[in-house]
Amino acid sequence: MMKPRKIKEGIYWVGAVDWDRRLFDDLIPLPDGTSYNAYLIQGSEKTALIDTVDPTTSHVLLDRLDQLNVERIDYVIANHAEKDHSGTLPQVLERYPAAQVVCTPKCKGMLVDMLLAPEDRILAVDDGATLSLGDRTLEFIHAPWVHWPETMLTYLREDKILFPCDFFGSHLATTDLYVTDEGRVYEAAKRYYAEIMMPFRKIIQKNLKKVQGYDISLIAPSHGPMYDRPEFILEAYHDWVFGEPKNIVVLPYISMHGSTRVMVNYLVDALVEKGVTVEQFNLAVTDIGKLAMALVDAATIVIGSPTVLTGAHPNVVYAAYLANALRPKTKFVSIIGSYGWGGKMVQQLAGMISNLKVEVLDPVVIQGHPRDEDFAALDKLAATIAEKHKALK
Repeated sequence: MMKPRKIKEGIYWVGAVDWDRRLFDDLIPLPDGTSYNAYLIQGSEKTALIDTVDPTTSHVLLDRLDQLNVERIDYVIANHAEKDHSGTLPQVLERYPAAQVVCTPKCKGMLVDMLLAPEDRILAVDDGATLSLGDRTLEFIHAPWVHWPETMLTYLREDKILFPCDFFGSHLATTDLYVTDEGRVYEAAKRYYAEIMMPFRKIIQKNLKKVQGYDISLIAPSHGPMYDRPEFILEAYHDWVFGEPKNIVVLPYISMHGSTRVMVNYLVDALVEKGVTVEQFNLAVTDIGKLAMALVDAATIVIGSPTVLTGAHPNVVYAAYLANALRPKTKFVSIIGSYGWGGKMVQQLAGMISNLKVEVLDPVVIQGHPRDEDFAALDKLAATIAEKHKALK
């Protein structure tokens, strides 16, 4: 079993790496596994544990604490109530009877409800409150809706370390304590942002500004490796959150009998000829995480679907629901596809994207196999998209 990892004198990583997990919340694909990071901070007078681990790996955390001969923990900082961070809290409190849980007032109620945590051992702290460990000071930064309503970040003042829990995280199983391959971590962090943080982009804008007011030498998230070059992830988040959409069309589609596929292929070629980048996803086989990542930067979404029993294909319905839930900064949406004998696919899909503040471009929905006039309509749609994108620059 991997030993605790020393970060600085008196500061240790004591988390767990989950190499084999491939699905989170029975929803989110984890192609690279994940980690549940927890951190032990030993001050001259008090000892604090920042977060715990998923309950499936509770034995790993407890073993690491044993290896460090930790006989007393005074504070367990619960930055977030979700069980992959707080799930081992009951075992830690049983092992260390003097420990107090420190969290936001909102989190206190959630820990009592979700983990049956003893209310009399939970200390709720205000935004900006501090806690002395002797020669080290913890400052608590409330960050509601990053990505739950009770979330907070913890800042270790003297060492300039930010423990942001899910903020800036990446689902990535690795033996690297720090980021060594920025390209790989960038992709994992972008996937994480797209799937988990993007729905709260407007709120994250405020919290990102709040964080950038601190002098940070190290960011130690609760998933993935630590950032000893904090500007790497701070700049990436700034782009994802504040940046304008790029000259990209995301085209999720499915085709049952080939007609919609012909339309998709034609539209992709027409867009490419006009200098537009297209990211195409066959929803019969695609990884929804890849689709979510593509939505981060896309200026336009074009949904391609055949008609099934008067409506869109169920896989397309799911993709539209996903895009609506993730709330990307997309500016334009259109729909293409075919039907055999009729239906209300356009009305159905248009009604499913009410969260998106977009301009709906004229759809191209045809009966049967596309004809010359249908290809002309697709050319017109491609030209419209290209002109709309140019106006964004």
